[in-house]
Amino acid sequence: MNETTRNLLKRVSTATLATALYKRGFRSQMVQGVLPLRTLGESMVGPAYTIRTIPAREDLNKLEVFRDWSHPQRKGVEECPPGHVFIVDSRKDPRAASAGGILVTRLMVRGAAGVVTDGGFRDAAEIAKLAIPAFHARPSAPTNLTLHQPIEANVPIGCGDAPVFPGDILVGDNDGVIVLPAHIADELAQEATEMTAFEDFVQEKVAGGQSILGLYPPTDETNLARFAEWRRQHGR
Repeated sequence: MNETTRNLLKRVSTATLATALYKRGFRSQMVQGVLPLRTLGESMVGPAYTIRTIPAREDLNKLEVFRDWSHPQRKGVEECPPGHVFIVDSRKDPRAASAGGILVTRLMVRGAAGVVTDGGFRDAAEIAKLAIPAFHARPSAPTNLTLHQPIEANVPIGCGDAPVFPGDILVGDNDGVIVLPAHIADELAQEATEMTAFEDFVQEKVAGGQSILGLYPPTDETNLARFAEWRRQHGR
């Protein structure tokens, strides 16, 4: 992805991006029900590398399937490009794990930008200590084979009710994960950066006692003049 866009997106919130998307008619881009395993100091940003699962069929989901090097989950972990986010459609079912500490560690070592599932992770406490952002619904000890059968990689999926196409840009912060359609990611990054500057200005004024009326939104044009001066002073 565009590295300028990546750097801009690391400094804006999913909340701001959600508003920018809403202005364009997108209402279902937030991955519902997932949170980071630990508090993040910087947003996760990267193109989506997807894994699709279906409900497990017992005769096809025995432990022996992991011996197959072409198993979609195992193969996906080894093929996810550096800088991408490994995202698993587990059909919002956290009763069995989507992955565990070993696979997430492998993704980290290979340079993945993060890992997301609308299910759960096993070894959650260990994953929380790793130097890779990880998002899930809740911890889950049972192996994925119990309920989830990985079928294919890098195809369109639904994750937490959000449509995710391979290459869409995923941004994750302490509020969750949002999906940016790839073709508008650059313009969203620019707009969200501008919105963030104004929101920081408003936050400062409100914390100092100013009313939100005429300020947020800036229907009083004197506030726009004050914002312009604030930006000049702060180099924003």
